[in-house]
Amino acid sequence: MMYAMVLILSYLLGSIPMGLLLTRFAGKGDLRKVGSGNIGATNVMRVGGLRMAAATWVLDMAKVIIAVLVGRYCVGLGFGAWCGFVAIIGHCFPIWLRFHGGKGVSGLFGMLLAISPLSFVFIGIEWLIVALTSGYSSLGALVVFLLVPFFGFAINADVGFAFLAVAILCLVRHRANIGRLIRGQESKVEWKWKK
Repeated sequence: MMYAMVLILSYLLGSIPMGLLLTRFAGKGDLRKVGSGNIGATNVMRVGGLRMAAATWVLDMAKVIIAVLVGRYCVGLGFGAWCGFVAIIGHCFPIWLRFHGGKGVSGLFGMLLAISPLSFVFIGIEWLIVALTSGYSSLGALVVFLLVPFFGFAINADVGFAFLAVAILCLVRHRANIGRLIRGQESKVEWKWKK
């Protein structure tokens, strides 16, 4: 019973649309009707600048970190990792927005930070290098998805399979980006502090 309650809490926590709430409070309108229509930090940057995108990223990470820590406290590290995965499912398919949500990248980084800060730093540097040099946030994210399962399995099998599940989920959520990258039609990110 406790396991189910913690997993439900993780999903509901992950479902909170931080980017949508921040842009509405800032008077930027409905985030779903501008840019890519996504509620994640990359689309927030397009309408609100780097500062607002960073705030969205931190808040999206925080909700997954909380889910991981609660699961870890209640049961253990492996269960905490799966709570993080469930929170990311909530972010991607939020009940509050008829299951139309983000793509899970910030949540994945929150899961990394809560479980392995060293892995978070290494993967974060990789993402920044690829995203800044190529101009494609999605390309940096795709490399992240390929790397994180290896870091997870280096910790233990439970964490490894949880990270593998997150990587597969995020890859599926980025299938349109993958198609645009292959066709050379992916939009580059404008790294502007404020809009």
